[in-house]
Amino acid sequence: MDLKTAAALRRLRLVSAPEAVSFLILLVCSVLKRTTDFNAVPMMGAVHGVLFVLYVIFWADAWNRARWPLGTAALYFVLSVLPTGGFFAERKLRREAEDAVIAARARKEGVVNA
Repeated sequence: MDLKTAAALRRLRLVSAPEAVSFLILLVCSVLKRTTDFNAVPMMGAVHGVLFVLYVIFWADAWNRARWPLGTAALYFVLSVLPTGGFFAERKLRREAEDAVIAARARKEGVVNA
């Protein structure tokens, strides 16, 4: 894995958890709007919208650079639209990055021919 691919995966990983948190807060704000006089939906909607757009941009970049199969790319996109999916995406991306580092070290040391 080259540095640009690693950076693309890292960017996607770093935005996935905040995007998930903003989605959950937006859902709570939506409930509070309907049950109380508290209305933070416009502000949280904007915050979540920016984070979601960043996620989609970083997802497309990571898909292009990592050359994921369609199923993997679709999984990461579906995780972005689920309320807690960003947490799962972050965990899966962290494992993928760790596996790539292990494989790169093994290739460098000549342990495997991968």
